[in-house]
Amino acid sequence: MIDSALIERLRGIGLAPQTLQQLSLELPEDAPGHWMRVTEVQREGLTLHDGEREWPARMLPVLRHELTADDDALAVGDWVRAERNALGEWWVGWRAVPRNQIARRLHDGRDKLTRVVIVSNVDTALLVMGLDHDFNLRRLERYLALVRLSAVDAVVVLTKADQCSDVAARLAQVRALLPPTVVAVAVNALSEEPLAMLSPWLAPGQTLVVLGSSGVGKSTLTNALALAPLQRTGATRLDDGRGRHTTTTRSLHLLPCGACLIDTPGLRTLRLDGESGSLASVFEDIAGLALACRFRDCRHDNEPGCAVREGVAPERLRSFHKLQRETRRDSLTALERKDQVSQWKARGREARVRLKAKRG
Repeated sequence: MIDSALIERLRGIGLAPQTLQQLSLELPEDAPGHWMRVTEVQREGLTLHDGEREWPARMLPVLRHELTADDDALAVGDWVRAERNALGEWWVGWRAVPRNQIARRLHDGRDKLTRVVIVSNVDTALLVMGLDHDFNLRRLERYLALVRLSAVDAVVVLTKADQCSDVAARLAQVRALLPPTVVAVAVNALSEEPLAMLSPWLAPGQTLVVLGSSGVGKSTLTNALALAPLQRTGATRLDDGRGRHTTTTRSLHLLPCGACLIDTPGLRTLRLDGESGSLASVFEDIAGLALACRFRDCRHDNEPGCAVREGVAPERLRSFHKLQRETRRDSLTALERKDQVSQWKARGREARVRLKAKRG
């Protein structure tokens, strides 16, 4: 049982009531060490927070091997038990099962597929997109799919409102794309707007993560919510408005309002960590219209009587099909992928034979 003084201290680093109940149930009776939260993950080390201050730490090899075997890893936001040795070094030997994880997949282009955990135990994801050259609805769909597959609430934050001539029109475009439960706001991150407009999600004990591509203003937004220059910021390129990686590691920051905010680097690749069937929870409009299709197994491609093709914009449907193909491909085993490549090669040979016969 966690004592009341410790509970009060841990609330300052994001201990929510549901997390407290989970930790109390999971903690082994003989578990050594102290409760801490991971605030930064480096290549070999960690940074932990005990509710009062931060400490450098490392992970015990046995825990590392256990997580690797489960295709898992420690991430910013995790709750752990850490113990200090005789040399004063902190070592993490136990990790509580996360309430949720936002993760992506990395593919080497051959057979190796790696699952990368971005953050753990978050309540809300702030999906940041600039109202300048960064404005891209298809990319926003992918970010939204990423967090909704992880059962995390999302808020879309359109930054650089001071640089856009028609904020209302672009905000309407975004809202037309979103499910009813997802809110979108437009802000100038260099002003006091973010703190006022995002206050409903910044209650004490809440943990938020900022996600978006490079140069959209994630670090500027973090500084605005923290009322302090916590993160280094940089300018975008003048020719195309693309951003530079000023943030290189994920880090958790304590906000004056009592919430915790995790800033992240821009993601260069964003492959979803989920199965193709779970995309229905993200593309709710497509799932709803699919019930009216003539055929139950309609793929919304060229089938007659497809209600989805009639009711969904072609760009959105193409995005859905692309994500569906990716998740199906990523879920294949090495043998299934090898068999698929063999089929493609056989079809290629058959096509060449037919073409040769046609030419005489």
